[in-house]
Amino acid sequence: MNQLMISHRLRSAAGMKRAYCLFCLCLLAGPVIAQTTKNVYPNTGICAGLPKVDLATPAGFCVGVVAQGFKFPRGIAPLPNGDLIVADLGGWTPNKGSVWLLQRTASGYKKRQLLDRIDRPHGVAIGPDGRVYIGVVGGIFRFNLREPKIEYVIGENSGIAATPSSGRHPLTSFVFDRDGQLFVNVGSESDNCDKDDVMPDPARPCAETTGREPRGVIRKYAMQWPEGKVGAWVNFASGLRNSIALAAHPESKLLLQGENSRDAINRRIPGMANDEDQPHDELNVIESAQNYGWPYCYDNGKASPEFPGADCSRYRKPALLLPAHVAPLGMIYYSGNAFPAEYKGNLIIAYHGYRKYGHRIVAIPVDVRGVPNGPTRDLISNWEPRKNQPRGTPVDVRTGADGALYISEDRNGTILKLVYENPPPR
Repeated sequence: MNQLMISHRLRSAAGMKRAYCLFCLCLLAGPVIAQTTKNVYPNTGICAGLPKVDLATPAGFCVGVVAQGFKFPRGIAPLPNGDLIVADLGGWTPNKGSVWLLQRTASGYKKRQLLDRIDRPHGVAIGPDGRVYIGVVGGIFRFNLREPKIEYVIGENSGIAATPSSGRHPLTSFVFDRDGQLFVNVGSESDNCDKDDVMPDPARPCAETTGREPRGVIRKYAMQWPEGKVGAWVNFASGLRNSIALAAHPESKLLLQGENSRDAINRRIPGMANDEDQPHDELNVIESAQNYGWPYCYDNGKASPEFPGADCSRYRKPALLLPAHVAPLGMIYYSGNAFPAEYKGNLIIAYHGYRKYGHRIVAIPVDVRGVPNGPTRDLISNWEPRKNQPRGTPVDVRTGADGALYISEDRNGTILKLVYENPPPR
């Protein structure tokens, strides 16, 4: 490990320690809100001191309700003391979003609103400087826990131009790698280069993929620490329809993307009855200056019906095809020690999709670099709607300091916790 890397890790640890200490001062603004909303899930017992949810898990695991009553929670970030930061999108109307702190108490969690009137906040991360970073439409801002005052680092008055945000995929997700470099999703404006349901000209490049600020890319922003100054950016990788799910391997720094593939392909392919099984969503290993094929190709090198003459050999193929329309929205490498050994380092993905393959949490083994190399296993399943219980709508998934997995659900307005409590007796 070189001296620069050691220095960076020491600064990151110091930043986290500062954030934790600032929290302990209890100087946070905003009211504490008691949970008085109607239960979303029927209580079927106790899971790690929380109301238990009746869902299918591997032996020894259970799911508990941390909090409910949010409007549309998306990104979450666990803090070192067990509290959670939650970004509530508030719905798709601009400036209805909010940011919350879930404070752990002896009897559960209390909700404290930190910020409101935010424009559709989605991504959340604790930066190397210990501050909270929030992705909003057009950019990213940060604040510290002692005084939740917004400071934009991309967009608004930051001096760094806003990210494109028109059209179908305006939300901002992002991830810091081990060196503190920042990777940001810029989603596509359309479904598959169509506009007002008009097919693109197959003889021309898709307009939204060209120019200085193309859509369907991942940007890399050069960061300077410890001040957290944002420098120049590049279009790091392209041909990616919507990269809401991003994960950086903690050792190799490999960047993995979960592709939310196109919709309604059956409308473009004569004789295809429906699109239940096509196209597959994808996991892509992201490398600099590579193009992954959207909107010209899908799956393992199939030409899109809008671009039947596309040379798909020009584009990078997925590392793994996921089931169709699972909509991977949250993704991490499991870094905790509270699960059985076979889950250590696994890729954990939240399948948000409402179709038949979605609404579940899965684990996938990976190799030493972080590339998926094993069979997919369900961590949470049987999340179908049934009497008095809704279909699962998982968005983000994060490892807490206690090794549990914390999960946000947008349409159900809940935060859940997946815990391993040892195998039940025979």
